[in-house]
Amino acid sequence: MKYLDPKADLTFKKVFGSQPDVVISFLNALLPFEEGREIKEIEYLNPEMVPENPLRKHSIVDVRCKDSRGRHFIVEMQMVWSREFKQRVLFNASKAYVRQLDSGEDYELLQPVYSLNLVNDIFEPDLPDTYYHYCRLVHVEHTEKIIDGLHLVFVELPKFTPHTYAEKKMQVLWLRYLTEINEHTQEVSADLMAHPEIRKAVNALEESAFSREQLLGYEKFWDIVSVEKTLFSSGERKGFEKGRAEGREEGKAEGREEEKYAIALKMRQQGIDSQIIAQCTGFAPEEIEAL
Repeated sequence: MKYLDPKADLTFKKVFGSQPDVVISFLNALLPFEEGREIKEIEYLNPEMVPENPLRKHSIVDVRCKDSRGRHFIVEMQMVWSREFKQRVLFNASKAYVRQLDSGEDYELLQPVYSLNLVNDIFEPDLPDTYYHYCRLVHVEHTEKIIDGLHLVFVELPKFTPHTYAEKKMQVLWLRYLTEINEHTQEVSADLMAHPEIRKAVNALEESAFSREQLLGYEKFWDIVSVEKTLFSSGERKGFEKGRAEGREEGKAEGREEEKYAIALKMRQQGIDSQIIAQCTGFAPEEIEAL
């Protein structure tokens, strides 16, 4: 049996974007719920996060849903880390929180928003033994005092090893699912296949379940990721070198310019209209046509 990698855009959305029992198991394993507060059922929501101001950019998340308690959940798979990603996560979570209320409704109706972000990159190198990052609004001096509302979780997949957090069995199994299965997998571990929801998620990755066009899109996705990583790494390196020589701010600007180029190239490869790319990146249409 041949499988595809679950971290790709095509496969991730197929597995978690249309199978409620699978995403419930996944979220219960990865999110920091207190005992008795686990998700029982979910309703999928439109993943497109459209801003109030039409002049501002919209974003599309991988999975967006809410449960029977009214809690909202946003899930994103990020292949390449960038400094702006945390701000985008906070923006999307805040937007989901605010939009729960219609004009004139009571603030007490607001339910928490959980944002789960799986990152196939290392963004906290100074914390080599920590792959799971849980962020909330807390009192600086008395951290037991918490303002409930936004729960932001970031998982650095490259740091994960199966023995980490061994007491959280389902969390470990789901992270093994994300990190162990790829195009080279011929047989999946019996530990994973023993759980119905994970077995269902594994079966959804069988290469035979995808059309020729989907497989071509899958290969194109990895090509784009490879280019993006190369350009982003180059942009950071050039920015750092320039920052040392000419000042930190100028170096940062250089890195951001390289990152914008990578984004424009990715959008171009996906067939997005040059005028739209120009509006999103600030490049002239003729520059985009030359990519």
